[in-house]
Parts: sequence; structure tokens; C-alpha cells
Amino acid sequence: MHRSDHQPDLPSLRWRAALSLLRRLPQGALSRGFGRLADAPIPPAMRPAVVGAFARAVGANVSEAELPLEAYPTLNRFFTRRLTRGARTWPADASTVASPVDGAVGQLGIIREGRLIQAKGRLYDVGQLLEDEGAASRYEGGAFITLYLSPKDYHRIHAPVGGEIRDARHVPGALLPVNAAAVAHLPELFARNERLMCHIDGPAGRTAVVAVGAYNVGRISAAFDAEWNAPVGTSAWVTNRRGLQSAARRYDPPVPVRRGDEIMTFHLGSTVVLVFEPGRVTLDRALRPGDPVRLGQPIAHPAPR
Repeated sequence: MHRSDHQPDLPSLRWRAALSLLRRLPQGALSRGFGRLADAPIPPAMRPAVVGAFARAVGANVSEAELPLEAYPTLNRFFTRRLTRGARTWPADASTVASPVDGAVGQLGIIREGRLIQAKGRLYDVGQLLEDEGAASRYEGGAFITLYLSPKDYHRIHAPVGGEIRDARHVPGALLPVNAAAVAHLPELFARNERLMCHIDGPAGRTAVVAVGAYNVGRISAAFDAEWNAPVGTSAWVTNRRGLQSAARRYDPPVPVRRGDEIMTFHLGSTVVLVFEPGRVTLDRALRPGDPVRLGQPIAHPAPR
């Protein structure tokens, strides 16, 4: 049994009250409102000042941005900026699993009784996360790792392993915050929030890459299937659109991906959960919850045969 079955560490009463209120509000509509603000055009002469102020407020490293500040016409376009060439490196060993994002480790470990650790005292079901009744048996005993992206981080998601994408799924849901207070307090948060996922089949077995949306825009686009993205204004994305139902996609022929290829993008937000089949990979022993990670950093290695 997971140790985190113990009593959870709850956030402050103030945070609990704020989260309780937010659960009663129309999260999708509010997030779409924030999205419209993020997509508002910025006059060219004001871009360095406005985008620069945003970057300073969130702590983003503008020196790593692909383009100068005046080249970003909206805050969303800066938020989804690409990195300058050479800003990140990838392991020389092609079998090493690398971080798909810049961020911080939330939780990591082994799936037991079909459940993953969200936080101390908070577990959730892998079947609910993936919306797949067979996931509990498929991934039982496999490794998982949760990576949280803060507003300062680079927000494009890359393939942690190479292989082929045969299946993907969009699951509409809530758009609750995924900060430390929410993760500690809200049961089954990652399995309740809206998410876009793909499954990469390759030498590491099947790896589930789950992008979890969050409050304050909650949009995720799919680079592996550009036609899935619905154009809205100057951007396009899959999630946080009115009236959508859960939708699965099957690719035949499958979509080939190399480790490091861009596969999804967060348009403000959030968290990535990686799930591995048993006996395939061993998580890096040096990683601990709270540790910062960078895109391309080794996070797991092939399991001994």
C-alpha cells in the first residue's frame, strides 16, 4: 500500500476557502476570458515594455527566447515561445528517457493497485487519468513521474522517448489550479481536470504523456496532429472549447516521433504526467519531489533485463 494513504498535509485555511470557492465558479468560461486577454494584440511600439513586464513578473528568462520581445504580438505568443537554438541538450544515449519539459518534479514512484501518488495522503487511479479501464493492469508496477510547469517556464512539450503515436485522447473536465495547495487539497485533481494525452510506443514500451490543463486559460494544442487544433484568432488548440465530449483518435499509419520532437504546447498552464509500463524503465534515483528539471535532462533509464 502507498505510504501516501496517510492523512494528507492540508494547505492553509485561506487556500482551502479559495479553492472551495473556485470549484463553484464556471472555470471554463473564466479561463476562456483570461485567454482572450492573453490573445489581445499588443501595438508594436509597446511590445518590449508590455512583454518585458510580463516576463519580469513571472520570472521568465528572455535570453533563451527564440525571438526578440518586439516579435511577440500577444502575451500568449510569448508564453508559447520557442527556445533559441542550443538552449537545451539531450542525452547521447538514445535509450535514456529525458524530461519533456522545463519544470519541477511533483511526485514520482511506482504504480501500486492501479494508483499514483498526487501528494501525501492523495492517490488517484491511472485508469481515470487515462480514461482507460485496462490501464490499471497494463501499468501496474510501472513507473510514473509528475512534472509541474510554473508561469516562468518554457511551455512546449517534447517527446521524452522515441517511437510511434498510435493513440491519443482528449478528456474534457474541470480547470482547477494545479499549484502545491491545490494538489495537496483537491482529491484526484489530475484525473478531474481537462487533459490531452498521447501514447508513444517504442523501445521503452508504451509511454503515456498526459498534459493536464489548469485554471487560467487551460488551452493545450497538439503538434503531433495539427488538424485536431481548432483555429481561434491567431492561435489554435484542442482543449477548453465549449460543448466538447471525450474523444479518442487512432492513427494508422502511426505518427513517428523522435525523442525531443515537439508534441504538445500549453497556452498557460500546467502539469505533465508520464506513465510507463512495468519493467521498462527505472526512474533516476537522484530525483526528488520539488527538484527542478530542464527539457532534455535524464529522468529515467532502461530497466535491467
